[in-house]
Amino acid sequence: MKIQRKNKARPEFSLAAMTDVILLMLIFFMITSSAANQSAIDVKLPKTGAVDDNIPNPVIVSIKPDGSYFVDDNPVNKEQLEQMIVNKLTNQTSKSFTIRADEDTKHKDVVFAMEIAEKHKFNIAIATVKDK
Repeated sequence: MKIQRKNKARPEFSLAAMTDVILLMLIFFMITSSAANQSAIDVKLPKTGAVDDNIPNPVIVSIKPDGSYFVDDNPVNKEQLEQMIVNKLTNQTSKSFTIRADEDTKHKDVVFAMEIAEKHKFNIAIATVKDK
């Protein structure tokens, strides 16, 4: 004689909880990726009256008032700056970089980075802050 149970356990997997977790992860990564573009090098950017839309560039060259150069927050000697920028932009679709120079940086240090862009036909952007 075979005994049958009336209540058989039917395990089911609900995708509703998984969808919520994926959505929350997507929101988290979108917010943190936009904040990750900020550079850790502390420079006081010059002020400007007109500000266009920010165009993200793959490489950021920061210049401190003492003339020290940084490429994507990594310190670089002046002699190695050109090679570092060229190496970073070799496989990029957007051949451009942003110059973040402190407002007290000497003009010759900024011009040195601009000459690299001119020599290799790179586009450059100069980072500023909006004047209040």
